[in-house]
Amino acid sequence: MSCPICGKDADPKYRPFCSKRCADVDLARWLNGSYVIPGDIAEEEERAPTGPAGDDTPPGKPH
Repeated sequence: MSCPICGKDADPKYRPFCSKRCADVDLARWLNGSYVIPGDIAEEEERAPTGPAGDDTPPGKPH
């Protein structure tokens, strides 16, 4: 198996990557939004409801 970042042979310690550096590059891409799952953007009413000021407490549930 080759490293998905640089194409070198994967190292079992960092599988599927060849090194910690390539694993970190991949993690950084996920964290900064470089990778996305394709699909339609949800309409406003389809998005999960949030409480006051962006609180993620479901409606009707006490804090």
